Amino acid sequence: MRSMLFLPADSEKKIAKGKGTNADGLILDLEDSVALPRKAEGRRLAREFLDANPRESRTKSILVRVNPLCGDMTLGDLAAVIGGAPDYVLLPKYRTRADVITLDNYISALEVREGIPLGQTKILVIGTETGQALFNLGDLAGASERLSHVSWGEFDLSADVGAETHLLPDGGWDDLFRTARSLCLAAAAAAEIEACNTVFTDFKDDKGLEDAARGARRAGFTGMMAIHPNQVDIINEVFSVSEKELEWSRRVVEVFDNNPDLGVVGLDGIMLDKPHYTQAMRVIARAKAY
Repeated sequence: MRSMLFLPADSEKKIAKGKGTNADGLILDLEDSVALPRKAEGRRLAREFLDANPRESRTKSILVRVNPLCGDMTLGDLAAVIGGAPDYVLLPKYRTRADVITLDNYISALEVREGIPLGQTKILVIGTETGQALFNLGDLAGASERLSHVSWGEFDLSADVGAETHLLPDGGWDDLFRTARSLCLAAAAAAEIEACNTVFTDFKDDKGLEDAARGARRAGFTGMMAIHPNQVDIINEVFSVSEKELEWSRRVVEVFDNNPDLGVVGLDGIMLDKPHYTQAMRVIARAKAY
């Protein structure tokens, strides 16, 4: 998924608008964007949307962000939506490896209850919203076969540590938050899953969004979350593989495949080694997926 659009699960109007975008994934949010008195309505509408868009006919992935395991609403959220076969469950406020294992067990039990193929529902973890999580991101590796993505976020982390702001005077991230971003990328690599960039909150700043997305892609992120429908097309464009990139990657793979006994090869005057081959294979796979 290049783009994942957050939608408050208790708003039929916003969900309908999100469906009309080019987002690769729609996140039906039962957490922060739904007030406590509206949680039941959010669960109901999320399930209705899932049932109205059965998995076998979906053109977009449907994710559901549940409430965090440190509260008492997660299991109720899951019980309400798993029967609708969401493609992913998004777990906020990750703390330790045990959170992922617990979520996996909950989903497994509900898949059996609902007659859904065991293991079908994948997990996306937002891995940097608590100070505790930063010490445990490496533990994501091997925690669950369902785990497919990890993302990061600065706002909840800022609140958790009591920071007045997560930004420096020049607009860049302060040290803790740059570290969280880097650890997210490292955790994704360790767990062999996808790294998803956090949201860009100024939905009227197209240039800022594009710069943020391009910086994220250069760093190694493969997709990005959006908070407004107008952000989707910019994110998709940035994270798409261009024809030029795809052609170069194919040539890199070809020259290595044609010279299996060489560790270093030359192409257009450039010396290439195995990391270039690995990256080229990733680009080709990503282009095929998109």
